Amino acid sequence: MAGQNCLVTNDWICGEYLRSRSQELTDATVQHIWITAVSVAIGLLVAFPLALLARRSRRIAGPVLGLTTVLYTVPSLAMFSLLLPLFGLSAALVVTGLVLYSLTILVRNILAGLEAVPQEARDAAKGMGYGPGRLLWEVELPLALPAVMAGVRIATVSTVALTTVGSIVGRGGLGNLIEDALPSFFKAQVLTASVLCVLLAVVADLLLLGVQRLLTPWTRIRTTRDAVGAVAKVKAV
Repeated sequence: MAGQNCLVTNDWICGEYLRSRSQELTDATVQHIWITAVSVAIGLLVAFPLALLARRSRRIAGPVLGLTTVLYTVPSLAMFSLLLPLFGLSAALVVTGLVLYSLTILVRNILAGLEAVPQEARDAAKGMGYGPGRLLWEVELPLALPAVMAGVRIATVSTVALTTVGSIVGRGGLGNLIEDALPSFFKAQVLTASVLCVLLAVVADLLLLGVQRLLTPWTRIRTTRDAVGAVAKVKAV
C-alpha cells in the first residue's frame, strides 16, 4: 500500500512506478539506444568522405565545414519540419535530423585527426611503396583514431540528448515518456526517464572510451613512458 501511495502522492522517487511500468521503460530505452546508435553510425559513414573531401582542397574545406556548422545551428523543430515532407512521421525523420546534427562534430574531428598525422610518417610509408589508399587505411587513419574517437564520443553523447526531441513525432525514446508526463507533471516518470537518459550517455561514453583504448594501445604506452620520464626528472632534481 505504501508503494502505491507514492503514485497517488506523485512523489519524485517511486518504486511502484518502476515495477508497474518496467516494460514501458524498457521499450523506450531500447528505442532510444537504437535511434542513437543508427544515427551516429550513419553520421560517421557520411562524415568520413566529407572529411577526406575537405582535406583534399582548402576551397572545398570552407564550404563543407561551413555547411555542417550551419546545419547544427538549425533548431530541431525547424529541422524536423523541413524533413517532414520527405520522411513523414517516421523514425527515419528523427535519424536523418540527428545525422545532420552529428556531422559538424564528426567531420571536424576526423579532419583534425588526419591533419595531425606527422608528415614523417607519411613520407616513410610512401618510401616503402604505400599507395594513397593503403597510406590512408594503414597509416593515417590509425594515427588519427584518438581524435576520431573523441569526435564519436562527443557526437554520441550529444545524440543521446537530442534523441529526446524526436518525441514530437513519437520517436523520441525516453523523450516520449518525458513528454507524456509533462501535462500532468508525473514526477516519477519525468525523473526516471531523465536519469535513464543521463545514464545512457555516461555508459555510451565509457564504452566508447574502452573501445578507443583497445584500438590505440600505443597511446597508453606513450603516456606511461612520459610519466616514467617525469618521475625520473623529479628524482634527479
